[in-house]
Amino acid sequence: MSTDPLPATDRFEWFTDLVARELIPVGLRSQEPVAFQAEAAALDLGAVRVSRFSHTALVSRRTPAHIRRGDPEQYQLALVRRNPMWINQNRGESGLLDGDLVLWDTSRPQEAGAMEGARRSYSIILQMPRTALPLPGDKVDRLLAHRISGRHGMGALLADFMNSLTRHAPDCGPAELGRLGTVAVDLAAACLAQQLDAADELPPETRNRALLKRIDSFIDHHLADPDLDPAAIAARHNISVRTLHQLFRDRARREPGGPGSESVAAAVRSRRLERCRADLARPELADRPVHAIAAHWGLPNAAAFSRSFRAAYGQTPTEFRALNGKESCALRTASALPPS
Repeated sequence: MSTDPLPATDRFEWFTDLVARELIPVGLRSQEPVAFQAEAAALDLGAVRVSRFSHTALVSRRTPAHIRRGDPEQYQLALVRRNPMWINQNRGESGLLDGDLVLWDTSRPQEAGAMEGARRSYSIILQMPRTALPLPGDKVDRLLAHRISGRHGMGALLADFMNSLTRHAPDCGPAELGRLGTVAVDLAAACLAQQLDAADELPPETRNRALLKRIDSFIDHHLADPDLDPAAIAARHNISVRTLHQLFRDRARREPGGPGSESVAAAVRSRRLERCRADLARPELADRPVHAIAAHWGLPNAAAFSRSFRAAYGQTPTEFRALNGKESCALRTASALPPS
């Protein structure tokens, strides 16, 4: 959804109505409503919704009258990027947010704004029923309108996940979307619990799912390390190898046949093979030997890599690269031909 097709005089009013429908009713002000521009998108993840907003400078105010008009009784948690924003609620003041996370309660008055600047403000917002967050409300209240860094710890993991939702979730089926909603709540709860030093108060299943997400992220960031194995992964997360394997087995039972249903070693191997396959398809890496690409992703045994690649994709790495190269060449040739 975008203001671009609308007459300039209608854009700000359209966006005000959109925010009221998709997020919460608020009063909006802009110094230049005729020059206002915005885009928005939303996707349901079961009981959770993720929304994306991009807009030029504005100020918003949610009063008791707005709350009476419409209150979804949610916690809404935003990742703010590009042009800084701020929010005040419950005596909390976020200060300027850029690359940070911030939480608010839809049942309380609030004020917020996006700074004047050349760039639009950009936010990804998780809309979660308050009852879905497994933390005491009086403790969560301490975090309302407080800046949470999106650059390290659980905040960074949650920020990465929210960014990935906007890129990949629209391509998922209903069952996958529901799982993503569960993961979103788990990561949000773990992030907030870390801020409150209250991780022990989370339900065991929430802690385990958040831990698995941390482990998945660790694996993805260390695939190039040939020493990445279950023992190294377990040691990095202060758990036993037995516990690590149990976490993966439990996920496999919850999601049979799903992307997270592999064993630890199989997950590492399949992700390495995916990275190799992607690099073998890149024209700019055509001169790099196959064994060098495999070694770069932690697979130094060329013969074992070739066998694993063929078992996964039905072709040897060399066959895949040759076929992909021919297809790329054919596409380039076709695009260069004049229209008939």
